[in-house]
Amino acid sequence: MSLALDAAAQDLLFREARTANTFTDEPVTEEQVQAIYDLVKYGPTAFNNSPLRVTLVRSPEARERLVKHMAEGNQPKTATAPLVAILSVDNEFHDELPKLFPHFPAAKDAFFSERPVREQAAAVNGALQAGYFIVGVRAAGLAAGPMTGFDFAGVQKEFLDDDHTPLMVVNIGKPGEDAWFPRSPRLDYEEVVTSV
Repeated sequence: MSLALDAAAQDLLFREARTANTFTDEPVTEEQVQAIYDLVKYGPTAFNNSPLRVTLVRSPEARERLVKHMAEGNQPKTATAPLVAILSVDNEFHDELPKLFPHFPAAKDAFFSERPVREQAAAVNGALQAGYFIVGVRAAGLAAGPMTGFDFAGVQKEFLDDDHTPLMVVNIGKPGEDAWFPRSPRLDYEEVVTSV
């Protein structure tokens, strides 16, 4: 056994975890979401910049507004999931750096004074945090259905502002009947890893 994590946890987080396409109607509580965030906030980002922002779509009215921006195949899943989260990045994350990177507060201006630099850093580090978020949902015993099939400009206009860029929409809940598509193949170690 080369991993410190026990086999059951490995299965829960990775081997048996799948993207859910249907969900039960069991609600996802605020306490569960808080626990997920309180776990995944420790995942590393460059300069601890933590650009991920999470918008929970809880009200029926907001759900209806979101569904109209989803790709046709994603609309039923988003309409019926117990909870939906819009994951976005804050392109003005550098304003938080004096708090998040206190041993070098000047990093805010030294590295991130230009918007294009911030947008690139936010996209890369936000994608990392989105991955942590999905694993955190699994750690809570829930299933995640992450999707990028939606109108990004429409979701931004409807739910965010010019300083926030959507990354993905994640349906969250207990998996329902026929929740899983067949497992798709993965690349083998030798196809991915090289040594130099």
